[in-house]
Amino acid sequence: MELMFKNKKIMVVVAHPDDELLGLGATMNKLIKNDGCKVKVVILGEGITSRTDARDAKLWKKELAIHKKNINNAAKAIGYHEVKTYDFPDNRFDSVALLDIVKVIEKEKEDFRPEIIFTHHGGDTNVDHRQTFDAVITATRPMSHEVVKTIFSFETPSSTEWQAASYPNYFKPNFFIEVSVKNVQAKIKGMESYEFEKRKYPHPRSPEAIEIQCKRNGVIVGKEFAEAFMLIRSVQ
Repeated sequence: MELMFKNKKIMVVVAHPDDELLGLGATMNKLIKNDGCKVKVVILGEGITSRTDARDAKLWKKELAIHKKNINNAAKAIGYHEVKTYDFPDNRFDSVALLDIVKVIEKEKEDFRPEIIFTHHGGDTNVDHRQTFDAVITATRPMSHEVVKTIFSFETPSSTEWQAASYPNYFKPNFFIEVSVKNVQAKIKGMESYEFEKRKYPHPRSPEAIEIQCKRNGVIVGKEFAEAFMLIRSVQ
């Protein structure tokens, strides 16, 4: 694994603030601290306005400003080098042309030129997660000049595991990354930065549940802590 990630440029493409922590925060903390990776986060959606019947960003102006500060605090907890935010409508990505999302990802990809992308699982309950996955795949078609060589998808607690078991595209991890207790603590600290997203146990976004999830994934592969991924494509 060290050779796969050592000193690589990684772009994390997510739908909402806090998604950059829930599925892979411990892993990113490890890769930044131990493997010299440079990591940029692209957050596509504003993450709040779906909590009223009609989308009205003006009603959420105060909360959106707080959300921006929370993003920065969470990034510091993990060690992310850069975070770029956009304002696609929360839980309404299906109301936006997929091409508009693809264009944003293409622009960020060309600016940063990552070798690896981590993004959502394409079968999540959340429609924004599914649209984000589709946009990443479209923006990184494996043509001869494509800079992205490897794509991973991650699980997002409170979305991935809440999908119906009968859903045809269920999350089936085939790649696990061992993390330390310090990495898990950094993930929890980052998540606790989000005033509007953190929850109390037994919610999947609670500190206790986050640690349990890392322990569960660790047990699957004989480690104390781990995070689980699906390797979507890798060209070496």
